[in-house]
Amino acid sequence: MTLLITRDELASAIDAGAVTVLDTLGGTYYAQQHLPGAVELVRADVDALAPTLLPDLDAPIVTYCSNPACPNSGQVADRLTALGYTDVRKYREGIQDWVEAGLPTESAAAAGAPAAAPAGTI
Repeated sequence: MTLLITRDELASAIDAGAVTVLDTLGGTYYAQQHLPGAVELVRADVDALAPTLLPDLDAPIVTYCSNPACPNSGQVADRLTALGYTDVRKYREGIQDWVEAGLPTESAAAAGAPAAAPAGTI
């Protein structure tokens, strides 16, 4: 069973640059919104991409998905553990909890295109 990490522990680890965070939702979900610095890695791509994205088997890694009902983060964490990664934890509450706590997120749009003005503003 994958060990869990709390929101506060994860926020501290992200702030310290002491963890690789994996968004296991991928696709448009990742593009729309993800935790700061998160890397997209879905279950179907773990075997092919993990050796390149995560070359250090002992580095701290945290997986997350949308909320506790989402199985993606557990599936990716379990596969990474099976591949020999030794410090994998899961943020079970997911991005829903992160956003509800008012913590910052990033989007793929922020990297290239300016955000649209909110409705009703010019």
